[in-house]
Amino acid sequence: MPESRPPYPPFDAEAALQKVQAAEDAWNTRDPERVALAYTPDSVWRNRDRFLTGRAEIATFLTAKWERELDYALRKSLWSFDGNRIAVRFQYECHDAAGQWWRSYGNEMWEFDDNGLMRRREASINDVAIDEADRRIFGPRPKYEHDLDLELRLQ
Repeated sequence: MPESRPPYPPFDAEAALQKVQAAEDAWNTRDPERVALAYTPDSVWRNRDRFLTGRAEIATFLTAKWERELDYALRKSLWSFDGNRIAVRFQYECHDAAGQWWRSYGNEMWEFDDNGLMRRREASINDVAIDEADRRIFGPRPKYEHDLDLELRLQ
């Protein structure tokens, strides 16, 4: 039986929002192996100026990312969707080993296979140094915001 990860394309608004929230939740675990399972075994990524292919490279990349991006916390927002594609905008905050806090902004384009696994991800990201007092993201999004966000976006 092939691997699958519902919801499946073609996406409607509710399914696209569920995919975005599931991705946010997974990335906020900072568990590279768990995150990599959402992608096809031969998934192709562009992340900034890095090009990756396959789950093993993705997991290795994410391991190194979260070793240097400490206390990482992410928010994703649905931008658009059509068929088997979803576009998101996101921001995350983290600090480096020296204690400098960063806010990173970006856009991602996702393409899914018929089983709901992401086969392509392209991410453009910009980083801004911030003071700790300017932080806005403190850990994963609380569950009550998941449902509220979904209700507001479907109106």
